[in-house]
Amino acid sequence: MPHTALVTPNARFTKAQRLLTPTAFKEVFDAPERKLHQSHLMAFVRTNTHEGARVGMAITKRKVPTAVMRNLIKRQIREQFRIKFFNLENKDIVFIIKKPLKGIDNTELKNQINNIFKKIEIK
Repeated sequence: MPHTALVTPNARFTKAQRLLTPTAFKEVFDAPERKLHQSHLMAFVRTNTHEGARVGMAITKRKVPTAVMRNLIKRQIREQFRIKFFNLENKDIVFIIKKPLKGIDNTELKNQINNIFKKIEIK
């Protein structure tokens, strides 16, 4: 019986999938097509002219005081973006924190990130 290898797309998080410059962030903040809200997170979404979706994060020290928590949030967003990248159109997505994350656990944070990506995904 021949062994058939499943072909899976490359699900890496590359530099081309990130918003890197202040100009790119400013374009999304100044004229978003959609603003998606959750209780603690918000995402600004705008169509881009690049080959795929890109993600950026503006996680401020004022809303999330510890570096450990800021980095955890960024890892969670990057991981969910990496998984869902192939279902997203050419969009620039910027995540911000609306209010402090005191009392929120990792599962709830992950659910809020997933809910935002579900609203953006191609139907």
